[in-house]
Amino acid sequence: MYIHCTLVPYIKAAAELKTKPTQHSVKELRSLGIQPDVIVLRTEHAISQDMKEKIALFCDINEKAVVESGDADTLYRVPLAMQEQNLDQLTCDHFGLDSPPADMTEWNELVERVLHLSKKVTIGIVGKYVELPDAYISVVEALKHAGFTYDADVEIKWVNAEDVGPENVASELGDVDGLLVPGGFGDRGIEGKIEAIRYARESKLPFLGICLGMQLATVEFARNVLGLEDANSAEINPNTPHPIIDLLPEQKDISDLGGTLRLGLYPCRLKNGTKAKEAYDNEDVIYERHRHRFEFNNQYRDQMERNGFVFSGTSLMKN
Repeated sequence: MYIHCTLVPYIKAAAELKTKPTQHSVKELRSLGIQPDVIVLRTEHAISQDMKEKIALFCDINEKAVVESGDADTLYRVPLAMQEQNLDQLTCDHFGLDSPPADMTEWNELVERVLHLSKKVTIGIVGKYVELPDAYISVVEALKHAGFTYDADVEIKWVNAEDVGPENVASELGDVDGLLVPGGFGDRGIEGKIEAIRYARESKLPFLGICLGMQLATVEFARNVLGLEDANSAEINPNTPHPIIDLLPEQKDISDLGGTLRLGLYPCRLKNGTKAKEAYDNEDVIYERHRHRFEFNNQYRDQMERNGFVFSGTSLMKN
């Protein structure tokens, strides 16, 4: 099934929508041997029935298969608009599927919740690609979805890790309700991230570190609580005297790094009384996918635990 999404531009000077780009794009598709089964019209303004019939005629498609996708007050209303125009039924009919009408009650409730969030929460994201927010799009969407669950409108404050230092970390993060340091590679911005993590720990600011962010949280603790000033990740400084984060044992003899990260689903035992276990409905063992080359160096575990560091999840394979 071919569903062709096309832009219907609005020409302000002429105060009219133009269907020619849609007709032309369908013509180009046909030259490739593709005939759309459905055309979805992306538009800022309502499209008249006459215009839909015109597109159906010139594109040789059933007029019921011409679907309008106009601007919406929230992205989550778009599926409702598609269903109202029977796009789901068109799809089922195409594949010969006998399906009852979809019950969109829960989805409607979600849309209403999204539009009427009662609280506002500001989360600071400290990274080195903040000028390109799409680099962290999955993180942002996850935060927004969490906000929907807790009736909170999540606002993101982007903080460039390279601009963070001891002299300004309080002013950069003083107005956020929580801090997130996402994953990444390379040494650029590392010290700024560590400084932000220190501020969060000392200020008791809620913090979440993902991948590299979690690794740097252990490095920060080793430096500023254990007093191991030269502590680092072996990824950042291979010659550090205190490799708090080190290569996985199976990675130490690999010289050609392409395609050699540890991948796949791995078990993790959660510790009683931790936020991690609470987040997973108090499951004893969980399974999550991994994509890593480095891990925490267990030589430092006892020392860190004696000073209050909590390891809420550990590998069942003792590595």
